[in-house]
Amino acid sequence: MNVSFSSPTEHLLRFTASGGKPSAPATVRSSTAWRSFRLPAPAGSARIRRMSISCSGSGSEVRGLTYKDAGVDIDAGSELVRRIAKMAPGIGGFGGLFPLGDSYLVAGTDGVGTKLKLAFETGIHDTIGIDLVAMSVNDIITSGAKPLFFLDYFATSNLDVDLAEKVIKGIVHGCQQSDCALLGGETAEMPDFYAKGEYDLSGFAVGIVEKNKVINGKNIEAGDVLIGLPSSGVHSNGFSLVRRVLLQSGLSLNDQLPNNNGESITLGKALMAPTVIYVKQVLDIISKWSVKGIAHITGGGFTDNIPRVFPTGLGAKIFIDSWEIPALFKWLKQAGGIEESEMRRTFNMGIGMVLVVSRETATGILSECQGSSGAFLIGEVLNGEGVEYV
Repeated sequence: MNVSFSSPTEHLLRFTASGGKPSAPATVRSSTAWRSFRLPAPAGSARIRRMSISCSGSGSEVRGLTYKDAGVDIDAGSELVRRIAKMAPGIGGFGGLFPLGDSYLVAGTDGVGTKLKLAFETGIHDTIGIDLVAMSVNDIITSGAKPLFFLDYFATSNLDVDLAEKVIKGIVHGCQQSDCALLGGETAEMPDFYAKGEYDLSGFAVGIVEKNKVINGKNIEAGDVLIGLPSSGVHSNGFSLVRRVLLQSGLSLNDQLPNNNGESITLGKALMAPTVIYVKQVLDIISKWSVKGIAHITGGGFTDNIPRVFPTGLGAKIFIDSWEIPALFKWLKQAGGIEESEMRRTFNMGIGMVLVVSRETATGILSECQGSSGAFLIGEVLNGEGVEYV
C-alpha cells in the first residue's frame, strides 16, 4: 500500500494507535591551478571509504545475480573497515569529525563507482558531477553539518577538454544545490592507465556543525520512528549489479523502462538520473525539529546503513508497504531474479535518506513535507538488533 500523503499527521496518529504498524492510507585544471570562489546561491572499481563502506566493481561473467556475484563483496569491505578501525579508532560513521573550537569539521569522500560505465555508454556526462557531490555532502549532513566546500579529482588517459567541461559543470551544479564552494580540484592525465574516452572521479567535502548540535544517534530509543526521504532512482550504488541485470535482460539502455506507470523513459535515462542532494531539505528539517539520527542509504541498503546510527541493542522494523517502490527497482528485481533480501542490502529501493525522530516530532515533519519534496513514515525503532521487514 502507499502511505497517504494527503494527511501525514492523521497517518501517524493511526500508526501510533495501532501499536506502531501503519494502517491503510487515508575549467581545465592542473595540480597547481587551484580555484577558490563562492558559488551563487541556487534559485568497475571497488570503492572503500574509511568513514564507511561503499562498493562497486566489475567482476567476471557469471550467472548469479547477487552483488557479490557481480564482483562486489560488501562483507569484505566491512571487514577492511573493521581492521582499519584498529589502526585509526573512531571511524565508522558516515563522515569523519574533527574538533575545532566549539564546532566539528565533518569530512567525507567518495566516487560514483561503475555508474561511470553507463555515462560512457549513454554519453550523459553533464550530471555525473552532481552524483559526485551528492555522495559526499549527503554523508556529512548525517551529522547535522552544513557543507562548506568541495574538492574534486578528475583522472583520464588523454584529456578531452569538452568532455571534462561537461563533467565539471555537473560538479558546479551539485555544489550550487549544496550551497557550498567548489574550492579547487586536480586534473590528472595518465596515458595508458585508462581506456580511451574514459575517466574516473573522486570528491571530497568538508562541513561544519556546532558541538552541541551534532547528530550522533546517542539519544535514539525504542519507540522512535523512521522517516524516509525519496530517492531519484538507483543513485550511485549497486551499478555493478545493475549492469549485470541489464546484460542478462537482453534490453539496451535505449529501450523503455517497462511498466513505468505509463510514463515514457529509457533505461539509460532512468539509471542515469542524478543522485538527490538532500542538504537543503535536511538542514531545513533539523533547524525546526529535533532529529536524533540520520542514515544515508547507499551501498548496503537499509539492512546495513540504518543500524549504523543506532546505539547498541536497538534495531529497526521497516514497513515495506509504506511507500511505493519505483518501477526501476521492480524491473531490476524481476529481470535479474534478485532475492528481496539482496535488493534491500544493495539498493535504496526508493528511499535515499532516513531520519530517526520521536513520534511527536514525526507529526510535524510529515505535515511540513506535505506537497513539497515528500517524506514517508517507513518504520520504527525496536529493542534488539538488525533490521526486520514487515
